[in-house]
This record gives sequence, structure tokens and C-alpha cells, in this order.
Amino acid sequence: MDLSARETLVTPAGFEKLQQEYEHLTTTKRLEVAERIKIARTDGDISENAEYDDAKNEQARVEARIVLLEEKLRTVKVIDEIDTKTVGIGNKVTVQEKGKKTPEVFEIVGSTEADPLENRVSNESPFGKALMGQKKGDNVEVTAPKGTIKYEIIKIQK
Repeated sequence: MDLSARETLVTPAGFEKLQQEYEHLTTTKRLEVAERIKIARTDGDISENAEYDDAKNEQARVEARIVLLEEKLRTVKVIDEIDTKTVGIGNKVTVQEKGKKTPEVFEIVGSTEADPLENRVSNESPFGKALMGQKKGDNVEVTAPKGTIKYEIIKIQK
């Protein structure tokens, strides 16, 4: 099996965020949920106890998230060598959409860090894939639901 296909690509900030979430869940959150379960058990018959059921469901969600984070952290590859000659993970890319007056800046990140509301675009998204490996001055086309959108790369920075 090709292990590189399973790599979780992240920026140093993304790695730190994954570690912090894992630390919080495995220490603080686990204890909070265990305490909720303990208190709910003292409220009588657990077969009809909504608080107990809710706490057990939260425990399952927390444990599932911990397993997912462990897998990501096991396969993580931190991208800390950021080149500004070509677009890659960790770059901030200024692009000009054809027909628009105002350029936009997007940060290319791994899929676990993507946040469209913050203009953080996954390298695996159609837009991210179109930008990856391109240079300043290159024109790229992205297929979107509303049709093909053309962009020019204005600037690549760290």
C-alpha cells in the first residue's frame, strides 16, 4: 500500500492546532465527560436517564475524534519549506479573476486546515489543484458550478 497517499499535509500552524486539539480532548474533555457520566449515574435508573444518554453519546464523539486525530498525527507531514517561486502548501497567493477589478488572496493549506470563510483553500480542492505548481503571471482555469473561471496569479508569498 502506498503510504504517501495517506499523508496528512499541514502547515506548522495546522500541526500545532491538531496537537492542541488532541491534548485538550485526551486530558480535559475526557475528564469532563467522565464526570458527567458519573454524576448522571447517581440520578437513578440509567435506562431512562437522558443526561446519562447524552453524556455517553458525547463520550463516543470525543473518542471518535481522538482516534481520527491520532491517525492524522501519525501520518502528518509538516510543510515548512515554503517556496515562493511556485504555488504550494503554505503559500499566500494573490489572484485576479478575469473581469474583476479587485484581486483576492488565498492561502493554500492541507485539507484538514481548509476554511473557505478565511480564504484558506485545500490543495486538494479544484481551485487549490489548479494553483498548485503554478508561477507568478500564469493563468489558470477552474471549473466551478457556474462555469469555468479564469485567474491570473499576481503574487506568491509565504
